[in-house]
Amino acid sequence: MLGLQPDLAVMGDLAIGVIGPYGDSGPAGVPADFEVRAFVPGLSVPEDPVTGSLNAGLALWLIGAGLAPDRYVVSQGTVLGRAGRVRIDREGATVWVGGHSRLRVRGTVDAG
Repeated sequence: MLGLQPDLAVMGDLAIGVIGPYGDSGPAGVPADFEVRAFVPGLSVPEDPVTGSLNAGLALWLIGAGLAPDRYVVSQGTVLGRAGRVRIDREGATVWVGGHSRLRVRGTVDAG
């Protein structure tokens, strides 16, 4: 999973997400159940370091198919040197996607 090296030029406008399970612990001993990677070269994002929408879709599929528990932690961004962690929690028919974030850009937009 961490060794994937997609040919971004061949992917074109494709958006591809992949997920793989971890054993007892994720990268660098930080607990994680899965690693997720998201490739979107058509949007000038060769690899997205953390993707809430992809993790939501994967959670619906994995939990619904019985391949993941109702609560789990995803590691994402490892290959990019990021330590992204996404927490998934299903409550009934609702799947919550959460985690911590950092403000990277601040500004205003003048629509006038």
